Amino acid sequence: MGAKLTVEDLDVVGKRVLVRVDFNVPQDEKLAITDDTRIREALRTIKYLLERRAKVILVSHLGRPKGKVSDKLRLDPVAKRLSELLGQPVIKANDVVGDDAKAKVGALGEGQVLLLENVRFEAGEEANDEGLSKALASMADLYVNDAFGTAHRAHASTAGVARFVSQAAAGFLLVKELEYLDKIVQNPERPFTALLGGAKVSSKLSVIRNLLDKVDNLLIGGGMSYTFLRAMNMEVGSSLVEEDMIKEAKEIIKLAVDKHVKWLLPFDHVVTDKVAPDAATQIVTREGIGPGLMAVDIGPKTVEMFSNVMEKSKTIIWNGPMGIFEMGPFAQGTYAIAKKMASLSATTIVGGGDSVAAINRLGLASKFTHISTGGGASLEMLEGLVLPGVAALTDRK
Repeated sequence: MGAKLTVEDLDVVGKRVLVRVDFNVPQDEKLAITDDTRIREALRTIKYLLERRAKVILVSHLGRPKGKVSDKLRLDPVAKRLSELLGQPVIKANDVVGDDAKAKVGALGEGQVLLLENVRFEAGEEANDEGLSKALASMADLYVNDAFGTAHRAHASTAGVARFVSQAAAGFLLVKELEYLDKIVQNPERPFTALLGGAKVSSKLSVIRNLLDKVDNLLIGGGMSYTFLRAMNMEVGSSLVEEDMIKEAKEIIKLAVDKHVKWLLPFDHVVTDKVAPDAATQIVTREGIGPGLMAVDIGPKTVEMFSNVMEKSKTIIWNGPMGIFEMGPFAQGTYAIAKKMASLSATTIVGGGDSVAAINRLGLASKFTHISTGGGASLEMLEGLVLPGVAALTDRK
């Protein structure tokens, strides 16, 4: 981040400052926000700007409306929660760059905050459309990106808009995220352990390859582990397997051996014959996943095995759940890992929505060194990729 401007480099007094935030928060059926972590994480930058009498214009996405207006994905509940957290009114626009947004930006006073409507209601957002980028820039004097969770996307509000403002800078949250992850990538305290979960090998293939050059231990859980077990000619019943990834899985296992990385896959499993909240489960070893049975979580021996490695580690990064975390009977492995990590004195960094959700449900967030607001962005940093939302920011002279 040393090469890019930060919000502290900007003269914001009286200026219209467009801030890209990540308010993509989970909601229940009644649209009530169930976890406001991402809103809270943006408060430092917003308060900093308001205290300096900036005119703050916030832009965020929520969900995947795919360029169409969806009443269920409007940002009104977010505006209400943000207002409560700031202790002042948050003005809400009913569109992104339309007449209502322009009128409310024009009327915005110093020290006031306006939240634009869900930017993904605009088809041009994910296409990084130049017209939308210019329209967003026309409403602002300065731009601040504080949305680490979308910094790996080259969208109109994350990358395109930065080309059409005089200065584009990083907010406090973006700086914090980048500094933590850069330290892990460049100079981790060893032993360095990575714990990866989630459903698919294909989504984490590049990061696994990159991590094999950096970590001492790589622990694999979740649905992705069964593609690796199949690659080792083990029976996995009807567990999730990406057949087209088996060849790559074999190559990665060989690569881990060649690089002398300690590579651990689940030893025992929670299995069931149906994925349902009332499903009957049993615990079996690797050899016991018979036909018709599906592995849905790691078993207690695997938790113990992974815990033993983590206890000896100085740095641990975790991304992805250990099972079908959304259902209570299949969440215990993920919870056990979260509790174990929380008890350690190592540097512990967690990224990915489900991993973070588990920690928040257990009330353990304060026990971790850093909880990342961006799973995809943190993975791309671990891959060694440059994030488009960071590259677009103004260089220091």
